[in-house]
Amino acid sequence: MKHVLITGGSGFIGSHLCELFLSRGYAVTAIDNFVTGRKENLSTILGQPHFDLIEHDVTLPFDEQDFKLFKKHGLAGVLHFACPASPIDFERIPFEILAVDSIGTMNTVSLALKHKARFMVASTSEIYGDPLVHPQTEDYFGNVNTIGPRACYDETKRFAEAYVSSAIRGVENGPRKQAPLNGAIVRIFNTYGPRMRPDDGRIVPELCIQGLKGEPLTVHGQGQQTRSFCYVSDLIEGIFRLFESKITVPVNIGNPVEQTILQFAKTVQEATGGRSTLRYLPARPDDPRKRCPDITRARELLKWEPKVSFAEGIRESIDYFRTQL
Repeated sequence: MKHVLITGGSGFIGSHLCELFLSRGYAVTAIDNFVTGRKENLSTILGQPHFDLIEHDVTLPFDEQDFKLFKKHGLAGVLHFACPASPIDFERIPFEILAVDSIGTMNTVSLALKHKARFMVASTSEIYGDPLVHPQTEDYFGNVNTIGPRACYDETKRFAEAYVSSAIRGVENGPRKQAPLNGAIVRIFNTYGPRMRPDDGRIVPELCIQGLKGEPLTVHGQGQQTRSFCYVSDLIEGIFRLFESKITVPVNIGNPVEQTILQFAKTVQEATGGRSTLRYLPARPDDPRKRCPDITRARELLKWEPKVSFAEGIRESIDYFRTQL
């Protein structure tokens, strides 16, 4: 049985990944320090014989004696998905974010190299910053403010990509000779669905909760900035296919159907009963004006594209947020 380790395994995306890998015949060890993850996200798989949950901070060294599934199955893969990713976290815990995608990336890469395991790092569309190229292809270098309020997230993801891509190339000469890493970089665009933290400050949970409460829906700026929302089940299928491939170049995984924030707000307004008005607030600093993935590489190399319609996905999301209230 193949065994994978997933950091951030009790988070929004990580918990869905744990379930998917288990359903595809893998043994899974989830690691989380529960800074933003929640154990209840794993309630459907806790106690299963091929699943293990370990509380650990990935910025600290690993003690493999704690990982019971290592002894039985070895290690076929490491997926580094531990990192807070919401605007309120950028203000609240910036140093933890910087650490988990720098030191945490180095620790998880070392573990994968030791076991000759497939490695994947969760990168983000945020590495493109406020893009000057639209839609964004993987060849675009980005337009990022290195000292802005989002820099703790944007720049540490760029560092993680640099570290992983250097490890993929390997080092033949010099003081630190290293075989090439069997690595992958997934650039995740705006994702939504069940298990998002209701209070994490991102637009989907924020507006859905406001709509369910009948409160004004907060729109930053004029609402003309765009996003492309991908439902979580589509995302994790793309991630799984990338993991099982031999691809080592970055791959965008997201939904290329673009809409304005104002359009999204009006959809939520209608879907939650139409009681909420719109409330306009000042624009957030460095908030990208346009965000839309070019998924040509995913289509051609992974035969992947999203399937869940926005109408279906937002309905499932609102149903989930209703349970959180």
